[in-house]
This record gives sequence, C-alpha cells and structure tokens, in this order.
Amino acid sequence: MARGAEVRPAVLDVRDAAAMANWIAAAGPLGLVVANAGISAGTGGGKDVRSEPAAQVRAIFAVNLDGALNTVLPALETMAAQPAGPSGVRGRIAVVASIAAFVAAPGAPSYCASKAAIDAWTVAAAPAARRRGVLLTSVCPGYVRTPMTARNRFAMPGLMDAERAAEITLRGVAAGRVRVAFPRRMALAAQVAGALPPALRNWAMGRIAGKAGDPDLADR
Repeated sequence: MARGAEVRPAVLDVRDAAAMANWIAAAGPLGLVVANAGISAGTGGGKDVRSEPAAQVRAIFAVNLDGALNTVLPALETMAAQPAGPSGVRGRIAVVASIAAFVAAPGAPSYCASKAAIDAWTVAAAPAARRRGVLLTSVCPGYVRTPMTARNRFAMPGLMDAERAAEITLRGVAAGRVRVAFPRRMALAAQVAGALPPALRNWAMGRIAGKAGDPDLADR
C-alpha cells in the first residue's frame, strides 16, 4: 500500500480447496500469483532427534503441499483462459518451496518432504503450463528473516531479509526461470548433501541442531 498498490485482504484457509478456487475465480485477471503459505516444525535434530508426531506430519503436508496446490491449480486454469500478452505469456505463478527440498534432513522430515514434493511437481509441470501460456517457477530460498525463522535456536547460514529474498524471487520469475534457488552456495551445499548415501547423510545431519517440534501442530 505504501508503494501505491491496491490491497484487498481476505482471510482464507488454503487447505479448503473449494474456498480457494472460488476466491481465485472471483479475483479477476491474474498477472502473478505467489503460493507462499507454509508452516514449519521439526523433531529437535542433533542428539535430541525424536519421532515426529502424526498430527504434525499431517498438518505440514496439508498446508505446504495441499495448500500450495489449492492455490496453484485454480490460478493455472484462470490464467490459461486469459488473453496472452505481447510475449505470449498469460500469467506467472511462483510456488514457494525451500532449499530444504534438496536434502532429506532427519530433523525436519515432513517439512523437507513437503517442500521436495511441491518443488518436484512445479518443475515437472512447468513445460505443460508454458505451452498454455503460464510460467511456473519453483522458488527455493534458504533462511529468510521472518517470524517463522525467528523461533530457530541454531545457526542459519546465509540468513537474508525478506526484501532481498523478494527481489531475487521476482527477478527469477520475470526471467521465466523454472527454479530459483538462493543463496547459491547454500543451494549447492544442500544439493551435494542430498546426493550423499542416506546413511552417511543422516549421520552428518544428525550432528546438526534442528528445528524443535511445534506443540500447536502436534495437538491439532
């Protein structure tokens, strides 16, 4: 609003597919949609690693995977029906995954898996969407300074402000990239770690402090 944008706030549950579809259909022409809803919790990590509560597992997948798809799928259909611009593009969709998508960390199994799933779907679905005039981009950031990361009690290499993360994201989306991963060194490190044999990776990741579980998620 401070920069001249017109804002129409609405409170919705991304897990409600029908509500999301109706809201998006009524939003009018769409130029850019950012599917950014997500929640995070872990098992403690390091020597404190423990089993992840079933309710926490389901809550994370319901928001990070189903919630993202409940945003992207109706937006994709709406955009595909819009007139194409001079460049042939009908719309752009940024799906926020995470660098965590590249490595299955024992300290946050559901978070990593949910982000891996939405990243893989976005990358795989991008070619078909492009043929319909819609550009899909999987956004895989590292640590960004937000209330979600403020709860972390461990080192967060490459931590950046949200404004900087938004700049990198928008630049990649505008360029039509299928995936935008940053910071680059951290993304590369995560990809290398993800390529290690599972036993070795789990041993190495088990020596790193991880995100604590969330009692609110576990009790849902």
